[in-house]
Amino acid sequence: MEAINLTILVIGALFLISIIATLISARIGAPILLVFLIIGMLAGEQGLLGITFNNPQVAFLIGSIALVIILFDGGMRTHPERFRVALAPAAMLATLGVVITCTVTGLAAAWILGLHWLQGLLLGAILSSTDAAAVFSIFQSRGIRIKDRVASTLEIESGSNDPMAVMLTVTLVGVLAEYTALDWSVLIVFLKQAVIGGAVGYGAGRLFVFLCRKLPLSFAFFPLMAVACCISVYAVTTQFEGSGFLAVYLMGYFVGNARLPQVLYILRVHDGLAWLSQIVMFLMLGLLVVPSQLLEHLLPALAIAGILIFIARPLAVFLSLIPFHFPAKDQLFISWVGLRGAVPIILALFPWLAGVPDEHLYFNVAFVIVIVSLVFQGWSISPVARWLKLEVPKESGPDQTMPLDAIDSNDVIEVISFNLKADSPMLDKQWQDFTVPQNAEFLGVIRNGEWLLSSEKPVFKLKDSVLVLCKMVDVPAISTVLASAASSRSMTASDFFGDFVLNGQITLDELDAFYSITLPEHESHITLADYITERFHRRVVVGDQVKLDALVLTVRQLDDQGNVKQVGIKPGDS
Repeated sequence: MEAINLTILVIGALFLISIIATLISARIGAPILLVFLIIGMLAGEQGLLGITFNNPQVAFLIGSIALVIILFDGGMRTHPERFRVALAPAAMLATLGVVITCTVTGLAAAWILGLHWLQGLLLGAILSSTDAAAVFSIFQSRGIRIKDRVASTLEIESGSNDPMAVMLTVTLVGVLAEYTALDWSVLIVFLKQAVIGGAVGYGAGRLFVFLCRKLPLSFAFFPLMAVACCISVYAVTTQFEGSGFLAVYLMGYFVGNARLPQVLYILRVHDGLAWLSQIVMFLMLGLLVVPSQLLEHLLPALAIAGILIFIARPLAVFLSLIPFHFPAKDQLFISWVGLRGAVPIILALFPWLAGVPDEHLYFNVAFVIVIVSLVFQGWSISPVARWLKLEVPKESGPDQTMPLDAIDSNDVIEVISFNLKADSPMLDKQWQDFTVPQNAEFLGVIRNGEWLLSSEKPVFKLKDSVLVLCKMVDVPAISTVLASAASSRSMTASDFFGDFVLNGQITLDELDAFYSITLPEHESHITLADYITERFHRRVVVGDQVKLDALVLTVRQLDDQGNVKQVGIKPGDS
């Protein structure tokens, strides 16, 4: 009993330290996942607590469950627009890009470490996928919003390239363990994984949405049902030799984009579960590593990391995105944010579990490269995004959202709240001063803990909480009118788009009347929307920029069909 109590105490203390460490991480800008790894190493066999953990089977089990929850959460937070914008380029990166990364990194690793070329390719396969957990968590923890095309490509790629990496790793492990032949059947295996994973993910997502609408459960049970279902879907898909990770990601996508009141509850709970999964996974991996063994392969691992980051990943991005005409700065950022996280370390357990010779070499080299990636790439995401001018202002939104789940309605009804700050456009005004969607109903103001009814027509003051009843679909439009401006630490809309906003249907001739610009030949009568659209070979997104003489035109808003609705304008030297 004493040993059990001590174990519980250590586990609880590690969790508490990890959570508190997130505050330090945010203060110094360090990637949170790196902090969890370091805490695990400090508690490990050669650390301060001396905890011995040397069980790859348990590590693989815990890591797989954690990744399932993280991918499901990432899928729920992926909007349909992201697929429309970036599905094709992300799919190319998740297939061809993984193969190129595996080949270049693997051959370089074989030469550096003096391995057989198949052993080198195995290490390349282990390192070939970017990590959804790392990408999602860093974007969320930094609170940065990247231009949709780039962010969508990165998130979809990181959530869907695991099947290719897993397939390559399993195949090469089988070849080296002498129970699999290296031939064209590999392609059939991959297609089978992708098709089965996609089909099960689609079916499971639709089935879960149907159950949410039909089962008379308390709302508290739906997040728990989501956890049980996503784990079961992963296991079933894997049992039928499909890609469990792909199935879970797609299931999350369909659940997250269903118009269900339960989705908000599931998202709130899964946000915490996703962080818990990352803490558990990275603490466990930190415990699993033996620091003295890392030193044996430190220099070769650093050399391989350099090749992976500066040669293999950029080459894979460049070749994969050729058909899609991505701007050079977009390609550069996608190359730099090819983060490695828990997935390579967990894949490095495959040789260990299969009894492949030099199994510790794969694990230790992968661990060093993950740390290098988190330090140099993860730490620099925000400054690199700003340097390349890919960060766009955050979308406006309410401070609190409260769905009225007890009401049986065809539309999801919510009460939303806006907390008035010093920079709020609502200060010293009344509800009647704003033009909001007709379906929105002003409920009043919470001031100093007291509810001022809408019938009192209160004047909005600092620290007020303004309550509005509306449909969920109208929240973005209401937020655009009512939400506070961005904080002084964040990029403002005028910084990025310019101080002037024009309708996309204004012609270049009309623009010339105000700015006296030199117009392109035979294009003076076209609209700003058409001028911008013609200069892109793909779907236009918010944040796309085009130069027009001495002006910079920036897409500020799109309509429901994806056409340019509003354009920001500013001088070209700003």
